[in-house]
Amino acid sequence: MVRRVLPALVLLVPLLLPHVTAQPEKSPPPKAPADPLDGPPPVTAKAWVVADGKTGKVIRGGDEAEPRPMASTSKIMTAWIVLRLVADDAKVLDEVVTYSDRAAKTVGSSAKLNAGEKVPVKELLYGLMLPSGNDAAVALAEHFGPRFGAAAEGDGLQRFVAEMNRRCKALGLKEMAYKDPNGLSRDNVSSARDLAALAFEAMKDERFRTYVATRRHECEVTEPGGGKRKVVWTNTNRLLDIEGYEGVKTGTTTPAGNCLVASAKRGDDRLIVVVLGSTSTDSRYTDSRNLFRWGWLERGHKPEPKGGK
Repeated sequence: MVRRVLPALVLLVPLLLPHVTAQPEKSPPPKAPADPLDGPPPVTAKAWVVADGKTGKVIRGGDEAEPRPMASTSKIMTAWIVLRLVADDAKVLDEVVTYSDRAAKTVGSSAKLNAGEKVPVKELLYGLMLPSGNDAAVALAEHFGPRFGAAAEGDGLQRFVAEMNRRCKALGLKEMAYKDPNGLSRDNVSSARDLAALAFEAMKDERFRTYVATRRHECEVTEPGGGKRKVVWTNTNRLLDIEGYEGVKTGTTTPAGNCLVASAKRGDDRLIVVVLGSTSTDSRYTDSRNLFRWGWLERGHKPEPKGGK
């Protein structure tokens, strides 16, 4: 009985195997051209610029005239406008800002102050520029906005934003526009070259240079009941951990990507670099450092010998 079944089973095996059709092999796509040995390094940023820190003149850029969301680099203008008031009257620094509910409830990066707490302008500027306080930007705009424009133009915050846009026009920054004082809006836009021009203007102010170069700051705020508490703010700009870098401002939102406006010096020479839309937090620093390195070499700075500084 077994001898008669086995041959039948053997004959059925080929019928059970799947039918396989040979697929033609796909050729790989053609290679991109070899990396050039001249010009600036490749970067992940969607737009960038290298500018002379002494004259503001653009040295080189990539899509540098394209308006893009600029995130918290918006706060450069916020701080600069306040410091323009300080330049006219130094007592402005001693004015006390009282946090509103709106300021305290602002989302995102924060100076971590509460509604009803009070802090001098000179301290709150650290809370704006170091931890990138979106709340600090609102509080400053509410405090100073009534000094700009007519009452019919809106509340203090709206009038402050209107002043930001007026300053853009006055400086000839045609690719820069604001909807808020902190950069949370995707409609806060700028080209890389306009941000470099604004940074160049702001860095003329000694107080501005001090704020953006500070790595850590501690201050005292007054609570609604009159008590005191200490707050500590740390700068989000990692380049300040490296000799020669002078700060200016980081920025990160989903529409903007990772952004950085940076100033650095070597001897008496100074450069400003802006990167917008880098692919990650680390990438914005790598992009910036590579562009600085290229800029220094282009300007004749020699690599330091091994074992040097």
